[in-house]
Parts: sequence; structure tokens; C-alpha cells
Amino acid sequence: MGRILLIIAAVIVALMLLGPIVGFALTLLKWGLIIGAVAFGVMFVSKLLKRT
Repeated sequence: MGRILLIIAAVIVALMLLGPIVGFALTLLKWGLIIGAVAFGVMFVSKLLKRT
């Protein structure tokens, strides 16, 4: 009985820790995509201005 409760407690703690970790990873991904899009836009505009 004690071992089952310990396993259940470990699963609950893992799920509680998984939420913030996944949120942090998605936040990093979002900012990476934003920075990449801005860099791509700057590169595109600079190439467009060099042609004219």
C-alpha cells in the first residue's frame, strides 16, 4: 500500500513540474521564432534596398 501511494505521489509531483518546464520551453520557442522572423525581415529588406 505504501509503495502504491509513493508511486502516485511521484507521478503527481512529476506532472506538477512538467507544466512549468513545458511552458518555459514553449516560451523559448516563441521568442526564437519571433527573433528569426525579425532577422529574416531585416535581411529581406536590406537585399531589396541593395537592388534598387
